[in-house]
This record gives sequence, structure tokens and C-alpha cells, in this order.
Amino acid sequence: MREAPHGAPIKTPAQLVAAIIAGFAVPIVIIVLLAVYVDNSTRTGAGTDSLSEAEVTARIKPLAQVEIRDANAPRVYKSGEEVYKAVCSACHASGTAGAPKFTNTADWAPRIAQGFDTLWHTALAGKGAMPPRGGTSPDDYSDFEIARAVAYMANNSGASFPEPAQPAAGPAAASGAAAAAAPAGASDAGAAQAQAAAAMAAMASVPQAAVPAAGGAQSADASQAGKALYQQVCQACHAAGVLNAPKFGDKEAWAPRLKEPMDTVYNYALHGKGAMPPKGGSSASDADVKAAVDYMVSAVK
Repeated sequence: MREAPHGAPIKTPAQLVAAIIAGFAVPIVIIVLLAVYVDNSTRTGAGTDSLSEAEVTARIKPLAQVEIRDANAPRVYKSGEEVYKAVCSACHASGTAGAPKFTNTADWAPRIAQGFDTLWHTALAGKGAMPPRGGTSPDDYSDFEIARAVAYMANNSGASFPEPAQPAAGPAAASGAAAAAAPAGASDAGAAQAQAAAAMAAMASVPQAAVPAAGGAQSADASQAGKALYQQVCQACHAAGVLNAPKFGDKEAWAPRLKEPMDTVYNYALHGKGAMPPKGGSSASDADVKAAVDYMVSAVK
């Protein structure tokens, strides 16, 4: 048998030209289709702005930011409403975790009956599911601002607490303002609340730099160091006996405390007790705090 003759697939010039064009066109079409396919996998739906400059900036911004403040600038305190909206509303707006619901007089009535002092101390120390200070720190909101928030919530829920007294320039001025905080003819309860607010404001504005440091010249004489610390810090509460602090020179108030060992009394002053913060809110040395306790104790012996 004879084999069939082999023939070339391209027999005319037109077929040659078509083959050359196809050889260039087909790869280009394939590359374009692949590019479109890859690009489609990263596209967003019509009408979204997830790739806008603002959205991208928000996604890549740092988690933490540094805020620089002038330490010598006068502090601008937030109102009770501002603190409530920023912190307290997370639970009190809806009554989460047993928190008394904002403006719900039935929830707040038994708490208001306990008085402003108790409410303020509860907010600072925490209770139940509520962490101390609503989970904030004294650097975030001062005791005075917490007091404002307490008064704001209570007064919008049936109470009539007076506005807490704003901290003065220093603790001495704040404690001196306690007597003037209540208007003439005010009830004893109102005066006590004003005294508590003034003492709270004093603790919030303790001048840290003014307290003698350990090993300093003023600590050489323990008696003088104790007196100086008392005048700078402790008298904010102990001079008038507010917030259940034993009044300076009051033997009856100090008697139950002095039944305990002095190490226990020192421990209360160093680590805090009740409404009193550790070291009265100061940064004094342990030795100076003990000297201040000795100074107060010596006044009732």
C-alpha cells in the first residue's frame, strides 16, 4: 500500500498571516483575562467605601496615642453628665448587671436613702459587678469628677443632692471651704455632704511634690516631719472629722483605733481604709506617714 502524501496546514499566504496574528493575539487575550480575574477577587461591592482614604486611615491608625499635657495648666474638670456618658452609661443606661437604671426612681430610691457619702464611696470602691471608679483610674477621672457623676445620676433619679464642691488650689483651702459649702439654714445632712465633697476634693488635689521624700532633710526630725505631713495632707479629713475620719484631738473618736496595736494603725494609714486612700493620696515615705500618725496620736494622749 502507498502512504498518503503529507501536506502543510498553511497553504496560502492568507492562512500564514492569520496564523501569525493568532499567535500574538491569543496570548494577549489570555493575559488580559487573567488580570481581570485576579483584580475581581479584591474588588468590593458597589456603593461601599471600605477602600476610601478615611476608612483605610482608620484601620491602620495606632492602637495607642500619646497625649501631652501641660502639668502646670489648671485642670478642667468634666461635668457629671460628661463622666456619666463616657463611663457610667455602659451599665446604668440599661441597668446591666444589677446597676440601678438611670432615671429609674424605684431602682435609685433605696440607694439615695443611704446618702451621698455612701453612694460616692461605693462608686470609688466598687460594689458587686461594678469595679472601683467604674473601671477607670484617678488619672482618667478625679474623685471630684466621680462625685459629680454620682450626683448627676442620683439627682436625675429622684435625689436632690447639692453639686459637689470643686477642688481648691490645695488641700488646706479645700478643707477650709467645708464649713462654707453649706448655705445658711441648710440641714445637717446637707452640711455633711458638703464637708465630704470638700474633703474628697482635697484628697484629689494633694500636692505630691510638697510632701517630704524619704531621706530628705525634713525627715531627720520625725516629729516635725509628721506635723508637716499632717498639715499638707491629713488635715483635709482629720481636722473636721469628715468621711468618718477620727477628728484631730478627739480622744473619744481615736479611742477605738488606739485599742489596736500601733502596727495596725500604721497599716491603715499606709494602705488605706474605707474612704481614705493609701498614704492619704500622697507620695510620702512610709516613715513620714508613720510620723504623721504619731503626731495625731500624741494629740489625744
